[in-house]
Amino acid sequence: MEEEYFSQTEGISTIQYPHEMIAVPDNGRYRLHNEIDDCIVCDKCAKICPVDCIEIEPIRATEEIGKTSDGTPKRIYAARFDIDMGKCCFCGLCTTVCPTECLTMTKVFDFSVTDIREHTYAFAEMSPSEITEKKSIFESYQKSKAQPVKPALAGPENKPDPGAPKPIAAKLVFKPKIKPPGSNPPGT
Repeated sequence: MEEEYFSQTEGISTIQYPHEMIAVPDNGRYRLHNEIDDCIVCDKCAKICPVDCIEIEPIRATEEIGKTSDGTPKRIYAARFDIDMGKCCFCGLCTTVCPTECLTMTKVFDFSVTDIREHTYAFAEMSPSEITEKKSIFESYQKSKAQPVKPALAGPENKPDPGAPKPIAAKLVFKPKIKPPGSNPPGT
């Protein structure tokens, strides 16, 4: 054993972490990040997650609310989009199924915390008042769609135009022939 082994400040293979870091590979699987502006809240990531670490609360909109950076229309608000990295098994399935590629794995690998609840990262940006407002707007929209439409009254204004051409019915081109039982030739 070398006499000055423990007094050396520089090692052959040791680095001074966290002041020095080894380069992180590009294809590594580390902490998840969701670019919420590009998220269409399709819920595919939460459905494919084998450990259920992604929790999403969607609120449907009555019309298109915007577009993602790749031009995909957004029609659902994200009231909640939480990822619990304490549960995550870093399989990468969620990033694979994401149609807008808004869910990615970053190069952050050291995210030590003293409280396990700090491993839950919230990406949704809606306030509680906005959530309540959007839910009530969609509920009133659903109620208005559910109301029955009044039937048109019969009258001269609702009669078809006698000069208008009549719709052409589709003609049957092929009519199968049904053979009577027992008419098959022997050997078939």
